[in-house]
Amino acid sequence: MLVVLGLAAAAGSVSAATVLRSDRAHVSVRWTAADPIDILMSERPDADPKSARLLSKDVRGPVRREKANDIPRPYFLLRNSSDGSIVRLAERVLPLERGSNFRDIGGYPAAGGKHVRWGLIYRSGATPLLSDRDLRYLRALNLTAMIDLRSVEERQLAPTRLSDATIHYVAIDYRFDTLIPKADSDDVGMIYRHWLTSLAPQFQAVFRALLAHSGPIVYHCTAGQDRTGVATALLLLALGAPRDIILQDFLISTQYRHPEYEIAALDLSRYPGNPAAALLSEVRAEKPTPLRQPSGRPFLADVFDEIDQRWGNIDNYLAEVLGVDAVQVAQLRADYLE
Repeated sequence: MLVVLGLAAAAGSVSAATVLRSDRAHVSVRWTAADPIDILMSERPDADPKSARLLSKDVRGPVRREKANDIPRPYFLLRNSSDGSIVRLAERVLPLERGSNFRDIGGYPAAGGKHVRWGLIYRSGATPLLSDRDLRYLRALNLTAMIDLRSVEERQLAPTRLSDATIHYVAIDYRFDTLIPKADSDDVGMIYRHWLTSLAPQFQAVFRALLAHSGPIVYHCTAGQDRTGVATALLLLALGAPRDIILQDFLISTQYRHPEYEIAALDLSRYPGNPAAALLSEVRAEKPTPLRQPSGRPFLADVFDEIDQRWGNIDNYLAEVLGVDAVQVAQLRADYLE
């Protein structure tokens, strides 16, 4: 059973709206509302209600099962029957056969009472074992850029299958053995703090791709939770999302991981000089563990603390470390919020 974040309504009285995949042909649309709603579906995340297909009229929650296999990536509009207000939503986790942690970060509340647009920003784990069906599905998203946050060694071990002339692939080299400072090797929170500067070029690449605004993008590391989690946190902070929502999105990464699809089984003798090989082979066989300290504190909370203590706020960090100024933050909000 999939569990996703219940989100506040974008407008009107509809709230806690989510879409869950029931099977290949159906989804369950869930919501809470005081008034009856109409359910509409489109292949476009920004569809005008007049062009969307009406699936159900004047229905009440909390759940409705809808057929959704004739559109590769269906987007839903929940229209309040009383006042005509619209809430847009889609599946957060993409229904891939051999993917790991591939998620849309649309729908989250952000600055000015707006929400992140669906269908433009995706986060993921590595993609070396995608099925042919997965490739067809993902190419239908019209992705324009993939930013690979992994080290040189990880990319050697698990090159992406999602390669296409229309997708601009970005990877900035660094060595795997620099990823975890020896002094902080047992403190994940401190490692995350370190990445705010050591992985600044990689995070800059994500922001550059978004500022180009040429179409949907995806960024990823191996598991799609740690480096990808920090990148997502920085982006959502820039868009004005609340920290509690960012932490919730971070923590659900564990349940959507499939380590067996993040890297193929390795013959370690073929990679004698690759320091990532043995570690990733072990991780591939392990069950994902919660992204928390023994105390229950999410690892990502250290990122918030480091930003506050060292730079004062996210705006200063973005400007001083990533070179993203206030004008560019405003552009991001104009392009990616609705």
